[in-house]
Amino acid sequence: MVDPKDNAKAEMVAELNQLLADHFALFVKTKNFHWHVKGPRFRDLHLLFDEQATAIHTQIDVIAERARKLRGDTITSIGMIAERTRITDQPKANLSAEEMVRELANDNQRLVLSLKAMKEVAEAAGDNATDGLIDDWTDEAEGRVWFLNAQLG
Repeated sequence: MVDPKDNAKAEMVAELNQLLADHFALFVKTKNFHWHVKGPRFRDLHLLFDEQATAIHTQIDVIAERARKLRGDTITSIGMIAERTRITDQPKANLSAEEMVRELANDNQRLVLSLKAMKEVAEAAGDNATDGLIDDWTDEAEGRVWFLNAQLG
């Protein structure tokens, strides 16, 4: 007989891998904007984007290790990141500072919504540890949205 908790844990690992892909993609996009921002707000945005990229990067290992603690595998390649991420790709290096800020605010808000949806999966799996981490990750993403939206006036 299959334990329903096993299916719930498998779903939790899948959600963590989706979140991991989103964080990798958001990290790269945020660094892209950090490197390419121009204009009168260069210094402030350059520093803000770098701070946010560092915070996102810090979460990557925690997310992957959480999936491994649940005895799951994690994403293993750039291709898997591209397949799974919900963050839209942005190959342009010439966006305006405002476009960069707006895009990152939207991406982080999308991440907030995904994290809030993950709460149900963690609860179904009886995974209190991931549930608590989701609260922390949500708070951090909401903080990034707040700082980015403040830049838009």
